Amino acid sequence: MANESNRSFVLKGVESTAFEERKIPEIGAHDVLVEVKKTGICGSDIHYLAHGRIGDFVVKEPMVLGHESAGIVVATGSLVKDLKVGAKVALEPGRSCTRCESCKSGRYQLCPDMIFAATPPYDGTLARYYSLPADLAYELPANMSLEEGALMEPLSVGIHSVSTLGQFHSNQSIAVFGAGPVGLLCMAVARALGAKRVIGIDIVKERLAFATSYAATDVFLPPKPEEGENKIDYSRRVTDLLAKGLDIEQRGPKAIDLVIDASGAEACIRMGIYLVKYGGTHIQVGMGSPEIVLPITTLIAKELRVLGSFRYGPGDYNLAISLVAQGKIDVKSLITHEYPFEKADEAFATTRAGKGADGKGVIKAVINGPK
Repeated sequence: MANESNRSFVLKGVESTAFEERKIPEIGAHDVLVEVKKTGICGSDIHYLAHGRIGDFVVKEPMVLGHESAGIVVATGSLVKDLKVGAKVALEPGRSCTRCESCKSGRYQLCPDMIFAATPPYDGTLARYYSLPADLAYELPANMSLEEGALMEPLSVGIHSVSTLGQFHSNQSIAVFGAGPVGLLCMAVARALGAKRVIGIDIVKERLAFATSYAATDVFLPPKPEEGENKIDYSRRVTDLLAKGLDIEQRGPKAIDLVIDASGAEACIRMGIYLVKYGGTHIQVGMGSPEIVLPITTLIAKELRVLGSFRYGPGDYNLAISLVAQGKIDVKSLITHEYPFEKADEAFATTRAGKGADGKGVIKAVINGPK
């Protein structure tokens, strides 16, 4: 290796970060060592920085941040056959046990012993070097950049929600609540799979404007609650406005086959259940309040298929890379800001603020690897 330094960006505590020199990770016979070149900032990174926890995952010791990464293979284990030193790879940052019921049934994302980057107590990828099993380092085609490779992680979240779980296919219609990075990528996946309609819903006009230029065929900006209006009535009223305004029906060719909630907002989750067609599917990928009120009678009467979507599983990265390599999904245009490693703090501050010093709104900020 040309550089023996493993400079890392470490979360020390709530609102406290530092650059540290860490040991270069050791690799086993089936592992590779990757020099990380590009890392996107995820909402979970921001949450750990601001709050020190997400649900039961609590930061108790200093932790390297980051998990949306791509880089160059610099060393391979003795039994690695499919990757060579110098290969450009996208990193799938979760190592499962491979032995439990979930792993053996093909749902390794549910492994109880998952070692996931930047999820306490495990270090993330915002470092010079990161090691992982070779089968979780996906070689990028020649026509894909490392910037695109870093976005295979959030794109795989979209693939898992829309394609793997949502079973979405051509000539169907989808509604996506939330036009942040994951919501936008869910729209892009649906469009790439031949969607008839892709409807984006958000409360921020600028996000909807981008969604229209990116992948949405239609967008909707929900009005604010009326004075004294309870939350159930608000969700019903807005759903009626949405359906009437965009000519959506509950059955037939004008119905919505799949709803993805990428917002985590309670009102939007209810709207999705009201909006989706009879016998349709609602996928919950956005995280918000841990407990919410749902219209259970509507859910039952419509015999909905309601699923949670957690990270990604077998085949999701492969499909993500294939769709980008074929030019069916553009991820580069989501990268609005890029920073050198030494300005990682600024990259996080910009992402939290939602706007950079240039006045441009943030969709995805990417941090380059250490020099």
